[in-house]
Amino acid sequence: MDFSIVVDNLGLYLQGLWTNGTITPLQRPANLAAKLVFSEPEAAEYERTWLGEFRKNFPPEDLQAPDIDYTYMDRMKVVAGRRTSLITDPSDGRLPPLLPAAKARADARPKPSKDDPELLGLDERCLLATAFGTSNATPPMVPNPFGQNFYQIVQTRDHVLIYTETVHDARVIRIGGQHAPAAVQLWLGDSIGHWEGATLVVDTTNFTAKSHFRGSGTRLHVVERFTRTGPTTIRYQFTADDPETWDRAWSAEIPFNASDQRIYEYACHEGNYSMMNVLRGARAEEKAARR
Repeated sequence: MDFSIVVDNLGLYLQGLWTNGTITPLQRPANLAAKLVFSEPEAAEYERTWLGEFRKNFPPEDLQAPDIDYTYMDRMKVVAGRRTSLITDPSDGRLPPLLPAAKARADARPKPSKDDPELLGLDERCLLATAFGTSNATPPMVPNPFGQNFYQIVQTRDHVLIYTETVHDARVIRIGGQHAPAAVQLWLGDSIGHWEGATLVVDTTNFTAKSHFRGSGTRLHVVERFTRTGPTTIRYQFTADDPETWDRAWSAEIPFNASDQRIYEYACHEGNYSMMNVLRGARAEEKAARR
């Protein structure tokens, strides 16, 4: 396929199985403030030590599970080019400062509670994957640090569907469509697209506050650009703007690489016998305490 021309039949241009998995962080770590790019030895050391640093985000009881080590997780690498952040603008590789209104909004949100199912996090309720402040399906599509970063893109002339492994969400992009009225708020936002040469440009608005990205609100506006750069690569770029959350718009770039792995069902709690055992154990402890 010649990727330098505009393809009349767009059915296979982006279609396929892809992964954007990487351990390059969204934001440049404070200890790398002056470093835009890793050297090859630095990148190798970062990849070697990343999991140990990642595990420091969790309490000891969570680390007893096998799903926060390489028994379960993929061994991901830094992005090609060895950038130290996915954010490309601002130049410091950091998210812009949060506005006071965003902080107040975050403080007003109900705090997660193990005692009220309606106040459990979206992850625990299997409604949307929001690990570390991001959703695999909702734009911007930032890699999940747990390695669950597989996508299937299906194309027709009028629609592009992006299906994600986690939590089996499917975002439908209407080519040449119009946004729904502002009062219509959707879990994944309302996505419409158009072609600029060989680049699919996707404009997403109409977000709900329930699926916010790192504190964003309902006025979040994300513009994504998908450009096929070779037989096995897509350059994914986005700009996110929310006048009620950050003091300026910001942008990032993330490579998508073709995958030969199947996307398996993400069944969440269905057939999760450990959940029944956990509940049975909790009831036994409560009974023992009453005695």
